[in-house]
Order: sequence, then C-alpha cells, then structure tokens
Amino acid sequence: MTDVREASAPTSQQARTGPNPTGDFIWYELMTTDSDGANAFYDAVVGWSFGESAPEYQGYRMINTSDGGFAGGVMPIDAEMQQHGARPTWLGYLNVDDVDEKVASIEAAGGKALMGPTDIPNVGRIAMVADPQGAPFYIMKPIPPAGRENEPSTVFSPDAKGRCAWNELSSSDPVAARHFYAEQFGWKSDDFMDMGEHGEYRFIVHHGLRLGAIAGTMQGQPPHWRYYFRVPSVGQAKETVEAKGGTIVMGPMEVPGGDHILIGIDPQG
Repeated sequence: MTDVREASAPTSQQARTGPNPTGDFIWYELMTTDSDGANAFYDAVVGWSFGESAPEYQGYRMINTSDGGFAGGVMPIDAEMQQHGARPTWLGYLNVDDVDEKVASIEAAGGKALMGPTDIPNVGRIAMVADPQGAPFYIMKPIPPAGRENEPSTVFSPDAKGRCAWNELSSSDPVAARHFYAEQFGWKSDDFMDMGEHGEYRFIVHHGLRLGAIAGTMQGQPPHWRYYFRVPSVGQAKETVEAKGGTIVMGPMEVPGGDHILIGIDPQG
C-alpha cells in the first residue's frame, strides 16, 4: 500500500532530540520486484530518489529525501524470494536493545520469528518477526555511524514532508495487539476515537510522541502495518498515482486533525 498524508496544521509534537528509545520506528523498507520502476513512481508521488544499488547488500538502495535525509531503504525481491512467498510490501523497523532477547520474548508472547537474528556489517543486527495476530515487522539493534551515536533516526516525523508521518496497525484482535506492543515496546494506547461499527481507533504514544494507531482489520484483510508518507497535496498525489500506473484504494478523505489521506497500491503491487 502507498499511503500519503497531506501537510496541514503544524503538529505540537517534537521530533526526537537524542537517541531513539526502545520501541521507536527507526527505519522503513520497501520490498519490490522492480526497484527502478518503484523509483520513478515514488519520485513522482513523494519526491524521493533511490541511491545506487549496493551489491554487497543484495542490491539494497537508500531512499533519499529532497532535504538530504533518508526515508528508508529498498530491498529488491528476486525470483528465489518470490518462490518462497515474498511479495511487494512496506515494513517498519522497531529499535531494540537486544535482538536475540527480543525475538525470544516475542515468541514467548505468541509471536513468531520469520527471519532469525542476522548481522549486517556496519549496519546492525536485525530480525523479521510477526506479532501474535500475524502482522510482520522488523526489530533492529543499529550500529550508529562513528561520532553520531547520540543522533536519533529521522525517518519518522509527524510533520516533515517526504517522511513517514503515521504508523497504523490493522489487527484481527486490537485488544490483544495493544497488550502485546505495550509489553514488548512500552507503547501506550489509552486515547482512542470511536469508529462505531469499526470499533476503536487507538492512538499509539511512545515517550511523548504519537506514532500512529491500532485498529481492527477490514473484512478479508490479513493483519498488517500500513505507513503514511507526508506530501504537500493529497489531491495532486492522487492524480500522480493514477498517471504513473498506481491504483487508488481509498480517498482522498479528510481525517480528524485536518490532514487529508489516500491509500493506494503502487505499480509493483
């Protein structure tokens, strides 16, 4: 899913000014069957450019923002990965102190390790896991660049254009999911919006920063995380998505707080 939010009223939340605490989103990754095609699409829609591929990291590419920062990375899906079920998707990385201990804790709580702890030279130690309802995500113990150990990740920002501005979990059991993420990552989800027949939309707050929300799945959808990227205009983004071969699933529509959103699928699926 390609989800965008329109810039509106400035948020009162402040970005991190020190190291990210355990449970922060510190990276986002697009897995795709066509990195060049995805580059052209997201450049037009969000204003990103993908860096050169890194052969030593299986052709991994960085997502560069217009202000010189990063929005995440791009992992190409090859034929062998597709044979094992890999499909185009977005995944988020949560910061942890110890990847191995957290994998064990997640499994003890009913989650599952999809890819065991793995070291990436000069980057960090990672693992891909799923929560007890089946929504996948990564956990990571990063290796900060020398001299920048106290700088936070900037891939998530509530108000910066070109960054992820909202992390939304659609779960088959939102109550159980709230408890799982609270126990594993220290998230609070006390505030909510009543969505009537669709249940509660529970806002995720972590160390004073609103990260996103937890809600129930729509009929027929598997549990999943969805990430919203901020653009100057959702109306313009809709036109560009359609012109560049993407598909609009929902929106544009206004949401509480004044933002406008749309949900779509990129040309790679």
